[in-house]
Amino acid sequence: MIQSAVSPWRVAGIASLVTLFAVARKKARLLVIFTAILIGATAMSMRQVSLERSAIAQHVGSTITFQAQVKTDPSKTASGNYSFTARLLQFSIDEQSYWLRVPVRILVKERIDLLPGQQVSGSASVIATKEARVAALLISNDAITQVTQPSGWALGLGAIRQGLRDNSGSGDAGALIPGMVLGDTSKQSPEFKEAMQRSGLAHLVAVSGANFAIVSTFVLWCMQFVIRRKKLRVLATAVALVCFIALVRPSPSVLRAAAMAAVLLSAQFGKRSSDSLPALGFAICAVVLGDPWQSRDAGFALSVLATAGLLLLAPRIQERLPTHKKFAGALAPPIAAMVFCSPILVSLSGYLSPMSIVANFLAAPAVAPITVLGFIAALISPIAPWLAEVIIFLIRFPAGFITGVAHWIAAFPVLTIHNGLIGFSLVALILTVIILFRKNWKQTTAVLLILVISLGWLQRWPAGDWHIAQCDVGQGDSLVINLGHHRAIVIDVGPDSTAADKCLRDLKIKEISLLILSHFHADHVGGLPAVLHGRKVGQVWISNNLQPEIESRSALDALNASQIVTVQKGLVTQIGQVNLKVLWPEASVRSFEELPGEGSMINNSSIAVLLTTADWSLFSAGDLEPPAQRELVNLVSPVDIYKVSHHGSKYQDEALAKALSPQIGLISVGAKNPYGHPAPESIDSLTRLGTQVLRTDRDGAVAITASNHHLKVHRSKGRVKLFYWS
Repeated sequence: MIQSAVSPWRVAGIASLVTLFAVARKKARLLVIFTAILIGATAMSMRQVSLERSAIAQHVGSTITFQAQVKTDPSKTASGNYSFTARLLQFSIDEQSYWLRVPVRILVKERIDLLPGQQVSGSASVIATKEARVAALLISNDAITQVTQPSGWALGLGAIRQGLRDNSGSGDAGALIPGMVLGDTSKQSPEFKEAMQRSGLAHLVAVSGANFAIVSTFVLWCMQFVIRRKKLRVLATAVALVCFIALVRPSPSVLRAAAMAAVLLSAQFGKRSSDSLPALGFAICAVVLGDPWQSRDAGFALSVLATAGLLLLAPRIQERLPTHKKFAGALAPPIAAMVFCSPILVSLSGYLSPMSIVANFLAAPAVAPITVLGFIAALISPIAPWLAEVIIFLIRFPAGFITGVAHWIAAFPVLTIHNGLIGFSLVALILTVIILFRKNWKQTTAVLLILVISLGWLQRWPAGDWHIAQCDVGQGDSLVINLGHHRAIVIDVGPDSTAADKCLRDLKIKEISLLILSHFHADHVGGLPAVLHGRKVGQVWISNNLQPEIESRSALDALNASQIVTVQKGLVTQIGQVNLKVLWPEASVRSFEELPGEGSMINNSSIAVLLTTADWSLFSAGDLEPPAQRELVNLVSPVDIYKVSHHGSKYQDEALAKALSPQIGLISVGAKNPYGHPAPESIDSLTRLGTQVLRTDRDGAVAITASNHHLKVHRSKGRVKLFYWS
């Protein structure tokens, strides 16, 4: 059988004629943009249907043998595997073969050196995927076989990329250079990525229209000394840009960046500024024709809006800023880009950093030297590595300056806003008000800023003094006990490398006197590297069950400099004003005969600990389930706070809940998780006891202040809390 997923070129061609007609009418320039978006949406929908109905999608759950052509470089996943996209050429199952050309994602267990263009074969399990651009996920069962060797062109480009990666050095500065030059972020730590995002500098570590604009301007400047005719210089620049695209890989993000750069260059060298908007419309049309999924891609929307901001708003801002002309010229572009992109940025990240304008202004002078010199260093690295090292040594200084700016700005509070549609609508409404009252835009902007800053400050989290905080880490756990003077007891660190760290920064915790890892499931220990970074850690308590092996080994390796204690039932100690008593596990791993539902020996080896002070008491038991919970009924008494076991799953021992009779039940759970947590019956059981149930999927992070067992709760989000400072 032969099958192919192709773009609906006929529909796109007809729509292109419509856009050409629209451009011919001076009063209908906006129609170009709208028509282009419509084309992309139509083409994307048709291609999506073709992928869903492809032959490979009909064999989900089966094992196949396949042959495919590599499209992207293999990259390491969070689970330690490697994945890449490929064009599936042929697969066989049950003595039937299919020949097709559809995109798939291939996952392999071991590292493999592949370059785009190579053909590979192997055996794989077909898994359904939510990734829009591919028809299926193929999980390789055995080692991938390389059918063809990479071309000389691919080897040369790979050597250039590897040369820059190897010569860029270590640290954040060394990780920044490949990102700014080639969009290679493989060397960047999670902490550095978070700092770049909070500071508003994340766009620098991805190939954008600015990269192309800088490279093309540099090439044009060089060509003037070699070629006299302007048309030939432009042609040479176009050839250089094609080579640059090949070097950074022609991914969808790179192609859209090239299209936006072409718009900016046409606006710069064009005779009429009014030509810029139709040029933007043509660029949108070209991008969505080549890749219809761009029409609903947030990155594409940000690229278009940033370009529109530079074309339409930046000149007006530059004219009205009461400063020196050059200073205004440097300040206007980041302001314009931020204004146009802010609704989508908020909808994606959930926060907006006013200091990002300062960060971009400070970093701007260093961007061009790093991009140009880094590009030169990458080109010569295979033939003159010593010269590449000299060039990179020089640009490490401006790169270090940018990383310093990123970490400095990231320490400032950001305006945290509800993400998704609420955040988008709120920011869009504010911008609309400013536009409607643009005649008095200074006064309007000032009033809105004062209002937002004031309300945000009043709604800040944790809002002053606090004793216990349940961090919002998604589907995982992280509980923090305040010891004062920026010190804390931390129980579990969540599933990823950013959420728990962000929470600790919001709580201003710089030292962890005691770290309790209840058990080694990833949703409790996955965030350990980021939590440990930059913080002093005292004693670490771990369970006697070291399963799962991969997670426990990774955690113990990260804790090699800390004092690790394997705790058991009966341990009593005091840290500051907090008394701690370990109630579980027993001296050896206990196997229960009945393990209902989601139960496991790992869950039932969780550390259960009782914490008490003169003002509050708290019981936390990791993911303990009914068999182990029943062992604790006679060991506990009523407490103020119960960190509900196993994210509020339906497998709870009611006798334990009655024995605890908590004022507050904390449930750490991810929104719309696939496990059904928290279970309605578990919430009902706590409610019948008079317990106030707080859950992170609805309430966000929770901070509790206690005085003589009277508790006050402060949530990081709620129905009326649209934004706050963090």
